[in-house]
Amino acid sequence: MAYALKITDLDPLEYDLLFERFLNPERVSMPDFDVDFCMDRRDEVIDHVAELYGREAVSQIITFGTMAAKAVVRDVGRVLGHPYGFVERLTKMIPAEPGMTLAKAFEVEPSLPEAYAADEDVKELIDMCRRLEGVTRNAGKHAGGVVIAPTRITDFAPLYCDAEGLNPVTQFDKNDVETAGLVKFDFLGLRTLTIIDWALQMINPRLVKEGKEPVRIEAISLTDPACFRLLQRYETTAVFQLESRGMKDLIKRLQPDCFEDMIALVALFRPGTLQSGMVDNFIERKHGREEVSYPDSEYQHESLKELLSPTYGIILYQEQVMQIAQVLSGYTLGGADMLRRAMGKKKPEEMAKQRGIFKEGAINNGIDGELSMKIFDLVEKFAGYGFNKSHSAAYALVSYQTLWLKTHYPAQFMAAVMSADMDNTDKIVTLVDECERMGLPLIPPDVNKGLFKFTVDDDLNIVYGIGAIKGVGEGQLIRF
Repeated sequence: MAYALKITDLDPLEYDLLFERFLNPERVSMPDFDVDFCMDRRDEVIDHVAELYGREAVSQIITFGTMAAKAVVRDVGRVLGHPYGFVERLTKMIPAEPGMTLAKAFEVEPSLPEAYAADEDVKELIDMCRRLEGVTRNAGKHAGGVVIAPTRITDFAPLYCDAEGLNPVTQFDKNDVETAGLVKFDFLGLRTLTIIDWALQMINPRLVKEGKEPVRIEAISLTDPACFRLLQRYETTAVFQLESRGMKDLIKRLQPDCFEDMIALVALFRPGTLQSGMVDNFIERKHGREEVSYPDSEYQHESLKELLSPTYGIILYQEQVMQIAQVLSGYTLGGADMLRRAMGKKKPEEMAKQRGIFKEGAINNGIDGELSMKIFDLVEKFAGYGFNKSHSAAYALVSYQTLWLKTHYPAQFMAAVMSADMDNTDKIVTLVDECERMGLPLIPPDVNKGLFKFTVDDDLNIVYGIGAIKGVGEGQLIRF
């Protein structure tokens, strides 16, 4: 659907991206549609949607900030009038970890219960914090969430406005708006799309001036050998999704040589997958050091070869879980999506029911029942790590586009990347080092030649962006 409407340039048929993973008749919950836009023009998209469907039918979504462990200690301490140093001393005893609670902090930090037992003021503060922890503290606006109602938005949800009566958002959060019957769209601003746009703004005028065809980024070849040579050298600084140290190490070991491998890279580089041993199996199988089986050397079936061969027999994607159920046991893709969801939630009664359906379907297809159960167990094991291939493929496409620009138009690409990170001096230092490594000349700040953003001159030198100098703003340059 998104491909047909030209929302995405990724052909779902070519890469086995299943529509039923997004929407099917057996799915109870509403689908979720995430669309990334250039960050410079995201607000224009929201305004366009409001104009198209009517401002009374379109709203952004509320978020609720809650009092987490550290925040509740600071707030309660301030209200009780305790000195700043006293409150900060307690706050620093609470580990700065995601999902930390006061109860967990008391278990892992011995000094906290000691202070609680020894000091009456600490006891009073902590007792009140325990009652308030998790309570909603403030309302905000979801970063990208937008809902579009078939009639007025107030027919489905109440609205919340700021003190001036502006910037309305639904009073229901992202989960409750779905319960109310509204579809949530995520209109996200992706910095990388802005970088691609800025790079093309420097590349295409030069090509047109030379009498050449401008670059259409959506039409570039996905089999360019030069791109994969650069990738295999793991020279991926500034390449979308592929620039972290851990990802570079994975690229070094995997040596990806096709777009399918790039899709797999995005799916493999996640904590659960890395810890499960799947990554090592994937790499060993790709390089012929481990026998490829579909999916296991002891328990495999020839009918799974076609759908598992792109990942060397490893069950990596949620779509593969669905296809295995379809091929082996005759599930509809809608039913297979329900199986995938059940495997993810691991509810014993639902899994027992699905095992029976899977086995019966396999026997009806002429497949040994015991073998089908062994494969079911393997699928269930890997389903917990499975990643949405549609998401992985879409991100891999943007990764490839930035890789292609870095390979063929390095000066313009690096200038665009540095322009996007002008406020981050540490990042600029890293990117300047990368330019030097790539042999790209960088002209120092020059008020006669430089603009606010980083640019490229006629000799393909990168001209330092004046806006990257601390204390210099765009308004000052315009006055200058």
